[in-house]
Amino acid sequence: MRSFFAFVIIGSILVSCDDQRVYERNIDLNSRFWPIEEKPEFEFEITDSLESYNIYCNVRNSLDYPFARIFITYFLKDSAGVTLQKDLVRQLLFDEKTGEPFGDSGLGDIYDHRIPLKRGHRFPYAGKYRVSFEQFMRTDSLAGVLAVGLRVEKASAK
Repeated sequence: MRSFFAFVIIGSILVSCDDQRVYERNIDLNSRFWPIEEKPEFEFEITDSLESYNIYCNVRNSLDYPFARIFITYFLKDSAGVTLQKDLVRQLLFDEKTGEPFGDSGLGDIYDHRIPLKRGHRFPYAGKYRVSFEQFMRTDSLAGVLAVGLRVEKASAK
């Protein structure tokens, strides 16, 4: 039992040592589905506008997800609420032929995906920014989506 707790503590320390991460937060969807009216929003601060950044959407899904891919629209806004970027992204969550899940498996039937939105992006100025997400599927309630999140990291990380 002691070795288990030691493993958990060491694992937590290693995961928290991510010096390239500028911001990361995930919002759990407690209902185990993503309603079309729910638009998770994240606010973060950029202190160096000369640095390049990678921006990702984090999606956690279960095997209950009924489709092979997911479509998400993201909105990048500045502190005044002006939309600087809006785009639709597509990501395969399962192999279309075999049905095998992609992503990193954390617990049993749960998979984490890091969907690239922007790579090597330079923000126009230092300050606060917001990113919001909308699911863009053919159903009002997207089953099997457990969490949606945002990660911003220094581009030199990869």
